Amino acid sequence: MATTSAFKWPWQYDFPPFFTIQKSLSTKDKQLEAWARLVIDYAQHNKIYSLDIAEATTSELFNNQKLNRRLSTDGVNTVLQYLEQKKLIEFTDNGRTRFHIFWRRPDVWASMIYQWAVENAFLNTPLTLYEITHGDDTTNESFHNLEREILMKALACLEEQRRAQLMNIGGDNEGVKFL
Repeated sequence: MATTSAFKWPWQYDFPPFFTIQKSLSTKDKQLEAWARLVIDYAQHNKIYSLDIAEATTSELFNNQKLNRRLSTDGVNTVLQYLEQKKLIEFTDNGRTRFHIFWRRPDVWASMIYQWAVENAFLNTPLTLYEITHGDDTTNESFHNLEREILMKALACLEEQRRAQLMNIGGDNEGVKFL
């Protein structure tokens, strides 16, 4: 989880009780909302699309070294349950050890990708998935380097809307044609 520019931590991150899940329901709700915002903002800032729970638990996200405070494993699980209820994360395995973080929902990525395809005259032109997420034409797009699984969810949204057709271009080259 390398940071390209300094992430601006919210004020709560320097407030020691933030790292202990509160018992009062109204306080806990506000705390979980603050944690949710922090996780989403942190993931977006660092372009993190998925995380392993063990990795997340030991990362700076849940550990404030300056305060020598960390959110417990139970606390991290509580935050993740909250994020899952809000449909901001989705577990990717049966063991619930890895999850996607949706700082943009797949349907939002789909709209952005389709708009790019239209603006660049890529309708009815087969493109590889690599060209969409790693090509020279997308270096300035927010979906450049988008994780494959999230790209596939976005393209599935476009397929449902009949705005794209997934295709096998040959060998391992999967692609899409925007309609």
